Amino acid sequence: MQVRYKLDTCGIKLKLQHWYSFSTSERQQLIDLPCATNIEIENYRENLRSLVFQHFKTYPSDLPIDANPAWMQIRIPDSVLHHAQELDMAIALSQWQNLTPLQRFALIKLSTSNHENDNFLPALQEFGLT
Repeated sequence: MQVRYKLDTCGIKLKLQHWYSFSTSERQQLIDLPCATNIEIENYRENLRSLVFQHFKTYPSDLPIDANPAWMQIRIPDSVLHHAQELDMAIALSQWQNLTPLQRFALIKLSTSNHENDNFLPALQEFGLT
């Protein structure tokens, strides 16, 4: 989920084929590299593009970068509220605001309709929301 967060942040579409071709150390590097400031985001993007090119002799596709992503907003996305309600749970606005952007990102991704939602409750528990 950390790498997915960074992919959305830097605007790169990484295919599973790409991910599976990377060595364990290359995958760990993608987890560990910072991707928060504008400079870090650009460095992450270029490192990832280079890594894919080394393995496939082609660059990965670009994704649009959301200037105001839901995980950075104060408001709790409807998908997260809806999935919490399905579990007879409620997330207070103050709880949402105390989560890290990565935690918010995870809950948003785990609550989207095209994602298996088996991990939504464990994530709520891990983040102290139950």
